[in-house]
Amino acid sequence: MLLADVIALPACLVAAYYLRLGGGEILERYGMNAPLIMALAAIPVFYICGLYRNVVRYMDISMLRKTGIGLAVLAVSTYIGCVLLDMPAPPRSSLLIYWFIAFSYVVCSRFGARNLLRTPLRKHIKAPRVAIYGAGEAGFQLVNAMRTSHAYTPVCFFDDDNRLANKHVAGLRVFALSRLDEVVRKYEIQQIVLAIPSASPERRRIIVNQLSHLSIPVRTLPTMAEMVEGKVLESSIRDIQVEDLLGRKPVPPRRDLFSKCVTGKSVLVTGAGGSIGSELCRQIESQKPSELILLDHSEYALYAIEHELRERFPDTRISAYLGSVCEQEFVNRIVREHRVDTIYHAAAYKHVPLVEANMAAGIRNNVQGTWCVALAAAQNDVETCVLISTDKAVRPPNVMGASKRCAELIFQAFALRPNNRTVFSMVRFGNVLGSSGSVVPLFRSQIQRGGPITVTHPEVTRYFMLIPEAAQLVIQAGAMARGGEVFVLDMGEPVKIIDLARTMIQMSGLTEKTPGNPNGDIEIKVVGLRPGEKLYEELLIGGDTIPSEHPRILCSREHYLTLNQLEPLLDALYTACDGKSTLEIQTALQKLVPEYAPYTPLAERPPLPDAALPPSPLNQSTANAPALVQTQRAVHSPEDPGEIVVGHAT
Repeated sequence: MLLADVIALPACLVAAYYLRLGGGEILERYGMNAPLIMALAAIPVFYICGLYRNVVRYMDISMLRKTGIGLAVLAVSTYIGCVLLDMPAPPRSSLLIYWFIAFSYVVCSRFGARNLLRTPLRKHIKAPRVAIYGAGEAGFQLVNAMRTSHAYTPVCFFDDDNRLANKHVAGLRVFALSRLDEVVRKYEIQQIVLAIPSASPERRRIIVNQLSHLSIPVRTLPTMAEMVEGKVLESSIRDIQVEDLLGRKPVPPRRDLFSKCVTGKSVLVTGAGGSIGSELCRQIESQKPSELILLDHSEYALYAIEHELRERFPDTRISAYLGSVCEQEFVNRIVREHRVDTIYHAAAYKHVPLVEANMAAGIRNNVQGTWCVALAAAQNDVETCVLISTDKAVRPPNVMGASKRCAELIFQAFALRPNNRTVFSMVRFGNVLGSSGSVVPLFRSQIQRGGPITVTHPEVTRYFMLIPEAAQLVIQAGAMARGGEVFVLDMGEPVKIIDLARTMIQMSGLTEKTPGNPNGDIEIKVVGLRPGEKLYEELLIGGDTIPSEHPRILCSREHYLTLNQLEPLLDALYTACDGKSTLEIQTALQKLVPEYAPYTPLAERPPLPDAALPPSPLNQSTANAPALVQTQRAVHSPEDPGEIVVGHAT
């Protein structure tokens, strides 16, 4: 480059002379002094501008500005030097002509060399042909990044703005969506990348539905929240996640609520290694607590979150305890020694079929563990204690949901204690996307194995929320509490699980295998509801809600028990758990939670003594029951609300 510039730059000035004045006598008139000064001065000027320090293969457009400035300085310096040294100065207009010629030479030589150096690399890479959805700034940057990396071959743009149709962006044509099928076939598009980081989940969902019939992978750039640096890189492209489609436009947390119970305080999180617990820890650390105490009974989960937090937040004191919330003295000692100000109780068994099969263990952990945490908070005058509850606590047909409703009753009862100094509250919400028990990772692994995807029932619906949003709302809800409230998070619209499965198949660039499409890739198989599973979830036991200070948090008014009413019922429940009798556990649980209506397959239910059944035609051998009779349901007798009647349900 140095040798080429020493030769070419004086030649550029001579060419400018000829263009300005014409004729062969031009050098005799002005001499070679100015071209020689130009050649000698060009090297240090270009070096200062950084032209010689750039790797030619990766030279970018920013060098044009530096080159233009350097050449302007060089031309002016040459003219001034000739005047000061009393040499024949070149015509001023020829210097302007020289600037254009020299600038063209530098640009063409550098970018020509860059293209030549990249050509051998292109020949050995078979990059997928990609169309980019979104002909905006992000799409423009993405095309330039793709051209640099060669991992993709950008072919064209699609955009839903008809004003851009048939225009060109970054040298690529923009097509209207009406020509989607035609263009994909004609140009053999292998992937489509969404370059619309500011799009809401609703708009992303619409776009993915528009592209789903093409049966090619649809990928995306990160959202605005993920693109902290703001620069689009080819490596930023990732597969579309379900979270991109089911999430909502976030509501920024209110700083006064977000920090009220956390900033400068000692905070304890139980179940800190779980999906919600770990995200609570991250959100809490962002608000600079004086100390964060982690409690979990899973060694690996506790290690993982502690290690992550110590790396990300080295200035905060972090203590990690391995143990169970059911150990009263253990929990009490932690709260007392660390002078805990705020507790977020997220520790619970939440997997419905597992808890249904292990009722005693689930109740001990979810109910007795909650009692231990609430008692420790009350005895040590903790300022705020928040229970993380679930929508499965509403009219539960399973032990897990009923046990979480018991946990809510415990917090409500402690909030009603006379001279109570702790603000107890509960936050109830539905499923969080990506949690350990979520269907999303299950479906994803089933798709990777080639199917089938298993769905329990075609009509099953669930509420979904992103884990970070849920954690932020939990913290804010706890800050609004005055004592005994059940806060309900606005979960948006429920989602049919079978539709979620189909969406994930489409996002993978695959097709569903059906009788009408026997050559499809992934089959969806309906396997039947699991023990204790509901078709749909609810967030309210009653319909009485009060708006709160936050648009996505409601306050629910629900029935409660005092401690005097609650304690004997809990003792009876613990006694039933010690006896291991399924029916006794369900009976004791239903006395605590009247809306609990368990469904258990007949084949799995132990035989009932005749005394348990009132005189009835149903008090017969189940062997003579109709084939449609598949379950037994425990309900309240209309004569005695405390009596449990076991009846058959089709």
